[in-house]
Amino acid sequence: MGLDSIKELRERTGAGMLDCKKALAETAGDIEKAVDWLRAKGIASAAKKAGRAAAEGTVHSYIHAGGKIGVLLEVNCETDFVALTPKFKELVTDIAMHIAASAPEYVGREDVPADAVDREKEVQKQRVMEEGKPAAVAERIVEGRIGKFFEQVCLLEQKFIKDDSKSIQELLAETMAATGENIKVRRFARYELGQGLEKRKDDFAAEVAAQSGVGN
Repeated sequence: MGLDSIKELRERTGAGMLDCKKALAETAGDIEKAVDWLRAKGIASAAKKAGRAAAEGTVHSYIHAGGKIGVLLEVNCETDFVALTPKFKELVTDIAMHIAASAPEYVGREDVPADAVDREKEVQKQRVMEEGKPAAVAERIVEGRIGKFFEQVCLLEQKFIKDDSKSIQELLAETMAATGENIKVRRFARYELGQGLEKRKDDFAAEVAAQSGVGN
């Protein structure tokens, strides 16, 4: 499975590089079977729609765990008609539920700050050195771990909480294929009750102790 095969598959289907790579891995490098695999997943047809404008849609709110977690999510599509369909509403609800449960930090790779990626690469390089891996494979190991990092922090690359056989990106692709429209997750915000408060309590306690002379 070389770069030439990935490039050819991308040109034929319009699918992203990661999807093409996965399709080829699933089909032992057979391009024809990989095309069918992408079509079956709805990715090939979805990729052709991805360049179309998606300015309609909805902002959805979701409350989880008895009011302890909340999510605000914007998902865009091309028309109000699709935004009102049960299929689109189900998608939005499922993604909001997933965000509540899985706590992604970004929508996609392009949203991850470069300094965060660089910091993670440095951490993984140090890990590889401490593990004593051969220099010839160290870079490949680091890149593989960076891929895992993206899978952890990026919504679109996470495994769907209700069906871990597919990613959120694949879930989107299936809905795009079913509705015939481009659909995009634009942004989200996740709120967790009490998040960050413990640190402020500690800071306050330290301030009170300092003012009262405790520890001097």
